[in-house]
Amino acid sequence: MEIKLTTSEIRTILQGCQYTLRLVGSSTDYRRLQSSEYFSTSNNVLLNDAFNILGEVVDAIVQVEQFNQQGEFGQGARN
Repeated sequence: MEIKLTTSEIRTILQGCQYTLRLVGSSTDYRRLQSSEYFSTSNNVLLNDAFNILGEVVDAIVQVEQFNQQGEFGQGARN
C-alpha cells in the first residue's frame, strides 16, 4: 500500500516531529536520562541531532519547492 502525501503534508509532518522532539528534549525526565552514565546509543547520536537532521530535511524540501516555483515562473514567461 502506497501512502500519498503532498509536499506540504510531508513538510508539516516533519515539522511536527521536530516539535515533538523539542518537547521531549526539554523534559526534566529526558534530560535526567540522557545525562546518566548508562545512556548511550550505538553511534553517539542524541535527540538534538535528530532534531537538527529533521530541520535540514525540511530546509531542503523548501529549497526544492522554491526552485520548482522559479522554474514554473520562468517557463511561463517564455511561452
